[in-house]
Amino acid sequence: MPDGLVLVVRLTPRGGRDAIDGIEHLADGRCVLKARVRVAASEGEANAALVKLLARELDVPSRDVALIAGATARIKRIKITGASSILVASLAKLVAIG
Repeated sequence: MPDGLVLVVRLTPRGGRDAIDGIEHLADGRCVLKARVRVAASEGEANAALVKLLARELDVPSRDVALIAGATARIKRIKITGASSILVASLAKLVAIG
């Protein structure tokens, strides 16, 4: 995708800290980015915290990070706007792959 990328994230609310915990392989074969946030999953607070966390960790403005699916689910789809090659490199560095 030339104008950004879409991430599948498994979010743990009330996880004790705001952090990216690497990559997880789900039982159905999908790979997801594991993230945790301090706040509870009420009234969208955990989703907002996830957006802020990803923006901070990938060094993009919060307005470039959008929840596109999974608002009430643990598995979420996040669209990040920007140069996809830079975003992929930042993400790889963040989860220590490649």
